[in-house]
Amino acid sequence: MPDQNGASVSPGLFDGVFARGQLVADDSAWLRAMLAAEAGLARALERAGVVPAGAGAAVTGIARAGELSAADRAEIAQASALTGNPVPGLARVLARKVTDPAARSAVHRGATSQDIVDTAVMLLARDAMDAALADLRAAADAAARLAEAHHGTLMIGRTLLQQAVPVTFGVVAAGWLAGLDSAIEWLAFVRDTRLAVQFGGAAGTLASLGDDGGRVKALLAEELGLGDPPLPWHTERLRIIDVGTTAARACAALSKIARDVTLLAQTEVREVAEGSPDPGSSNTGGDRPRRGGSSAMPNKSNPVAAIAILGCAKQAPGLLATLVAAAEQEYQRAAGAWHAEWQPLGHLLQLTVSAAAWARDLLTNLEVDAQRMAANLARAGGLPLAERVTALLRESLGDPLAHELVAGAAARSAASGVPLRDVLLATPEFVQKLSEAGIGQAQVDEALDPAGYLGAADAFIAAALDAHAQG
Repeated sequence: MPDQNGASVSPGLFDGVFARGQLVADDSAWLRAMLAAEAGLARALERAGVVPAGAGAAVTGIARAGELSAADRAEIAQASALTGNPVPGLARVLARKVTDPAARSAVHRGATSQDIVDTAVMLLARDAMDAALADLRAAADAAARLAEAHHGTLMIGRTLLQQAVPVTFGVVAAGWLAGLDSAIEWLAFVRDTRLAVQFGGAAGTLASLGDDGGRVKALLAEELGLGDPPLPWHTERLRIIDVGTTAARACAALSKIARDVTLLAQTEVREVAEGSPDPGSSNTGGDRPRRGGSSAMPNKSNPVAAIAILGCAKQAPGLLATLVAAAEQEYQRAAGAWHAEWQPLGHLLQLTVSAAAWARDLLTNLEVDAQRMAANLARAGGLPLAERVTALLRESLGDPLAHELVAGAAARSAASGVPLRDVLLATPEFVQKLSEAGIGQAQVDEALDPAGYLGAADAFIAAALDAHAQG
């Protein structure tokens, strides 16, 4: 991937899994965001008449040129160790590159280091949310197509990892869709309402700018396209928590989908499989690596996208916990808690973007084996319909006795492998109770038809699709 200057840089060892998608929250991205904040401040100062005309354009030209050399970065890193954050070193380097002394007066004027870092965080968060939202929306559209296409595809429902009553794959995909749409809604809300500039100066009063402080803050927000908060939020960190929480929520929604896919793709279940966006990656010939392959077992086809989503998502709770713990910040500026936010928040944003990109891949290319679903359901021998058979006898026997009678037959069916229908009809007590209740064999067969025991599944799918369409 290219660095800030366009030079080719080798990707990190784990970037293929954890840095997929459009955002890379690495040092270069942080520097670009901080330079954007400094440039926006210079333009705001010029518009407010605090610095000479042309100063904003001069600082912006240097900041946008991306001309930080390896030596510049080393200087900033060294200064960071002396000052506790990278901004003083960055401001020094930027000021040195602005050759006009009058324009140089606009560099970092009125700001404190936290103003630049926090504003940069908001810019990074916006980029991350935009990238994640694009992929989440594509993933949601794919889930909607699956829900619609498979509204009648029967499969075994599973609760507590055990077979339950029948469902359809359509209602499973509709559940995925609802989670994705909720994640999208909240991410978009925080992006649109909670991202704001930070500009308060040394102790949150902008004293060095006098009466111009409030106007410069408003103009800075306008320049950067961020919200203008009523006052600086140096030690009021709910905006950071909001960003982190919505990122973690998105990871949670994606994690549920990925876990379902890993379970449904197990060799013994094999009801879904991951497809590939690149047909060539499934090639078994030549030297090209095969997606999902194992370093030891040539037969393996691992659900890589689902696994990668889980790898991203499982890190989110701990990172969010750090942000919440760091929100307790003393007086006007925190000693350590603010610093503790930087890496966890950047990492959380990157993981969210990566998980969303993997989910787009996963759901767009998911292969659904309807025949395998039907076969697994048939192999259950009618046991998933035991609840419905119980309902046949409920009125005449009452719940406890009806449940006990069918449970005994179900246990014998499971132990012997004989279908539940055959066990029931070979049980004299059951046949007698059916006769006493006026229930015939045809009604038993109807009760054991999974297609007739789906309840409101179609209505739920329709509701999810309608909500998605209106969202």
